[in-house]
Amino acid sequence: MAKPSSPRTKGTPATIALTTLGISFTSHTYAHDPQATSFGEEAADALGFPYSHVFKTLLTVVDAKPYVAIVPVDRHLNLKALAAAVHGKRADMAPGNMAQRLTGYVLGGISPIGQRTTVLTVVDESALDLATIYVSGGARGFDIGLAPSDLINITAATVAAIATGTTSPPQQAR
Repeated sequence: MAKPSSPRTKGTPATIALTTLGISFTSHTYAHDPQATSFGEEAADALGFPYSHVFKTLLTVVDAKPYVAIVPVDRHLNLKALAAAVHGKRADMAPGNMAQRLTGYVLGGISPIGQRTTVLTVVDESALDLATIYVSGGARGFDIGLAPSDLINITAATVAAIATGTTSPPQQAR
C-alpha cells in the first residue's frame, strides 16, 4: 500500500480514508500549472497516463439533489444519461462554489473520496475495463491510482454509461 506523500500534510481526506480502510492505492504528484483549465488532462499529461485512465470528478445537481459523476478526462459527461442513471428528470453541473462547499476540496483537486458531505456517486462504466484508474487525490497536482472496484465500493457508487464522445484528440503514445 502506498503512503500519501505530500509535504504539506500527513495526507488528504482521500488518502486518510483509503489508508484507514486498508485500500491499496498509489500516489502521484506533479507540478500543477496555475494557468491550467483542464485539470484532468493536465494530470494525464504530467503523469504520462492515457486520458482514458484518468477520471475527472464532476459535481452535478439532479432534480435539486447533488451527485458526483466520475468520467474519463477524454470524454464528456452526458447529463441526460446521468439523470436517467439515478432515476431523475434533469441534471445540471453544480456551481463551483457549491462543489467546493459540499466536498471540502478546491476546484481542480476534488477527489471522489473523503468528501466533507456524502454525495451519491455515479462512475462511468468504462472504469470497469481498467485494472487501475486515476482520480484526484484531494489537491491540485496530486492523483491517486486505485482499482475501480475499490473506488466503487468506498463511494457506494452506481455504475452506468454516463460518458460520451471525446473532449480532446487522442493522446500520443509515450
